[in-house]
Amino acid sequence: MSLSHNILNSFKRFKYSSIFSKYQPFTMVPKETYLQNLNLISQFKNVQGAVVECGVWRGGMSAGIADLLGVSRTYYLFDSFEGLPEAKAIDGESAIAWQKDIHSENYFENCKAEKAWAEKAMGLSKAKDYSLIQGWFEKSLPEFNCKEGIAVLRLDGDWYESTMDCLVNLYPQVVAGGLIILDDYYLWDGCSRAVHDYLSKNSIPSRIKQFNNSHLHYIVKL
Repeated sequence: MSLSHNILNSFKRFKYSSIFSKYQPFTMVPKETYLQNLNLISQFKNVQGAVVECGVWRGGMSAGIADLLGVSRTYYLFDSFEGLPEAKAIDGESAIAWQKDIHSENYFENCKAEKAWAEKAMGLSKAKDYSLIQGWFEKSLPEFNCKEGIAVLRLDGDWYESTMDCLVNLYPQVVAGGLIILDDYYLWDGCSRAVHDYLSKNSIPSRIKQFNNSHLHYIVKL
């Protein structure tokens, strides 16, 4: 590996780490995963379109993406802001057990956050045009029409039905060459099942890719 490549990687890591530090109070994404998200998204910066995140918690990931991609994008943040729906059998035993363990340090009040947190995070970011859409995905997503197309779609809905709602309503709106990040693909059975079911049902031959040998998985829209 060349010296110039090492310097570039060091600069990128410093830049992404600074973004993470800025929004650390607004995200539950671990630092290394957060940095991997930014690194992956940076490779799609020339794809034109909006940025959409489904499952934003306090908005720290969307705000970080806005700092990375800048003011020329429109950002849409979807969340119930009431926490996660009840995990079902299709989501796996580990998901059901996690939701029952309300005293776990990783419970985060069932991923509940007041909408004001996300408003504050986006207000700190470089985004000038953004919308926070509150509601359960099954109700909010069918009404959404992204006229400019979606360049980056980050899915963090955890469970099967939530992930499927996102894919059914938003995958067709992703532009060719656009990025779909599957945040929970490795973690929760429901998410991985929904992704495979959706691709299979719609005869989509897209490959699910792993980024930098991390737990971050994604699809590039054909």
